[in-house]
Amino acid sequence: MSRSFQKIPQWYFDDVYNEDAPPQTTKCKKSVRNSRDGTFRKAFLPNIRLFLHKDNVNMSEWNRLSHFNSPFGFMGYKYDEIMASVKLIPKPTKPLLSPRPGGSGCIRCAVVGMGGILNGSRMGAEIDAHDYVFRMNGAMTQGFEADVGNRTSVYVHSAHSIYKSRYLLKQYGYKSAPHDEGIKYVMMPEELKDYQWLEGLLKGEIVPSGPYRGRSPLTYYSGQYNESRFYVLHQDFLRYVRNRFLKSPKLQSRGWPVVRPTNGAFTLFLALHTCDTVNTYGFMTDNYSKYADYYVQKAIKAKDMRHPHHDYELELNLWKKLHKSKIMKLYQRN
Repeated sequence: MSRSFQKIPQWYFDDVYNEDAPPQTTKCKKSVRNSRDGTFRKAFLPNIRLFLHKDNVNMSEWNRLSHFNSPFGFMGYKYDEIMASVKLIPKPTKPLLSPRPGGSGCIRCAVVGMGGILNGSRMGAEIDAHDYVFRMNGAMTQGFEADVGNRTSVYVHSAHSIYKSRYLLKQYGYKSAPHDEGIKYVMMPEELKDYQWLEGLLKGEIVPSGPYRGRSPLTYYSGQYNESRFYVLHQDFLRYVRNRFLKSPKLQSRGWPVVRPTNGAFTLFLALHTCDTVNTYGFMTDNYSKYADYYVQKAIKAKDMRHPHHDYELELNLWKKLHKSKIMKLYQRN
């Protein structure tokens, strides 16, 4: 259905989002929620609904979200093929991050990407010194601890990233996705295959259909999957990040249905909505061409900024802007 539009369709409710009850008030003066940057404050919704679960999708919500393409909604999907898994997603009983007792102190978070800028950086100890460490996609630490640390508190992934990393990164020594004791897993439902993966995972069975048919999702979490520590990002949160912070000009072209922010961008904004202060490592910087694409690689090759799914230049400029505005700190290895 999305292919019937020559560019991204605009609805009068396109910039309307579900919000949850306000979290515990922070006493951290440096909290991103207390930013004085006017542009950021206007765009930032501190109470945006972060997580999808079985109790917040009824038929009315299904109809609303069916106006937006995946991963921002259910456009083009059949009700039964999506709801088979959505109706299994438990409502989170705890916040993603534990608040400070009495709201005192700042919750300091590190968000660690896979950028080659970290190779040889010796940032591992600094990264691990944060209260929480967010990682995404490959998230390899073994053998690179001195540069990237070895703690993972929150791991953001799609079915593709947790499944394919075993094969794409095997040559670099990849063994498994992060599985620290007590780790929180956050899934970004990218396409239909993610809901098929979810159905298998939440039932504790093999995936019933699609490209992962016959696979057992539970085996990819190395024994650390726990229903109480598993979260699924809400489509409204994903659309909000795109609409208010990373709305690429590519959305005005025929290729718009596949255009979306990177998993790293979604992870960064998840941190900005759950932490007080955020430091990012391994994200794109102006000097990206000096380093390999990923810190597990040694060879340096020019990164192709053209990509059908992502607008790297747009993200680079946003990271610089957020850094300059002191909303987050971008590691630049100067």
